[in-house]
Amino acid sequence: MSDKANITYLFDPLCGWCYGAAGIIGEIAVHPNLTVALAPTGLFSGTGARPMTAQFAAFAWSNDERIASLSGQRFTDDYRRNVLGKGGSLDSGPATLALTAVALTNPLRELDALKLIQEARYVSGHDVTDMLEIREILESTGLDAASSRLMAPDADLLSVNRQRVEAARVLMKEFRVDGVPVLIVDDGQRRSTIRAQELFGNADLLARLTGIGASSADTVRQNHS
Repeated sequence: MSDKANITYLFDPLCGWCYGAAGIIGEIAVHPNLTVALAPTGLFSGTGARPMTAQFAAFAWSNDERIASLSGQRFTDDYRRNVLGKGGSLDSGPATLALTAVALTNPLRELDALKLIQEARYVSGHDVTDMLEIREILESTGLDAASSRLMAPDADLLSVNRQRVEAARVLMKEFRVDGVPVLIVDDGQRRSTIRAQELFGNADLLARLTGIGASSADTVRQNHS
């Protein structure tokens, strides 16, 4: 059995809980015994997009306060005022497409791009449903090739983006999950899930993951259990 676990990260770039999990995801991604593949689910894009009504904004902020208390992540007044308070929509389609563009042009930077998009929204209060805003974020960190792909998305980019989202949704159905974030852990012999509630306040999670294949593996939830 390999001592290296392959992790698929099911997420949505506009999911507050996914932003809350960014710290542990970052730790997992740089660990030499783990590999992480990003799998955007399109949860808040297409038919999943919704208007940012006052009622929904209040609901989102109450969740954000809980996420902040559990994770230590920042949800600023700029975010509350300029994102939640400005109406518009909750639509992760542009951000998801941007991450696919990064995956095609500089795949080692995709997690960096996700972090920048999340921080632009939740910390700086920028509208990351606006493709021009997203392109500026990418260009600010040297991801110009990805930004260029977004200027006039071609058939290849759109096809790969659709395939990524469809593949992530197949995994959600297979593992019977209806929300994100979720990690699917593959140790070469079995696949198991770590769900949102297990990603917060779990000091030994990284040790559990790096110990997959050893006796600690049985602490991770089994597929279809």
